[in-house]
Amino acid sequence: MLNLAVLVSGGGTNLQAIIDAIGAGKLTGVKIVKVISNKEGAYALERAKKHGIEAVCISPKSFAARDEYFREMEDTIKDSGADLIVLAGFLVVLSDSFVRAFEGRIINIHPSLIPSFCGDGFYGLKVHEEALKRGVKVTGATVHFVDEGTDTGPIILQKAVYIENDDTPEILQKRVMEQAEWIILPKAIQAIADGRVRLENGRAVVEMCKGEKI
Repeated sequence: MLNLAVLVSGGGTNLQAIIDAIGAGKLTGVKIVKVISNKEGAYALERAKKHGIEAVCISPKSFAARDEYFREMEDTIKDSGADLIVLAGFLVVLSDSFVRAFEGRIINIHPSLIPSFCGDGFYGLKVHEEALKRGVKVTGATVHFVDEGTDTGPIILQKAVYIENDDTPEILQKRVMEQAEWIILPKAIQAIADGRVRLENGRAVVEMCKGEKI
């Protein structure tokens, strides 16, 4: 069993995608053991509680120093027995010490085809605004391992989404979620649970199941 700690900041749509995939039997051998939000009142916490998942808010505002906050996060995750940390719309920049403590065990979902529209300042709706401003024809989503940089870790899975002429940032955000994020995040977790992902020379190598399509 692969135990997950899912870190969230807002509505938790990617969390819901994981929950739904587990419920539908599309994601097996996986259990969410903890959901942690940095924001009080985040709807993601309610989603977790509705499904009987332990959920807690740990806010950086409650700590005098950043390293104290991340020590509390680290202790909470270790106590939960989580094997893999999933950043599902978590808008706190992780400390280097936290990343090192869970090296190779943190993944993130980003709403673009990395290395496009990623890095410092690229999150949420801003990603889609910039994609439309630049006039790209194809965007998408990426699941990657987290390292000490911003969106620089080894890429696990990507899925492309075509941009349409009348797209707004909000419309594009919704399509990327539906056609990419909610598909590849559970698939990446399943591949890790199955032992089909390995790191070689700074790259993530994924063995796809026979006939599997992204």
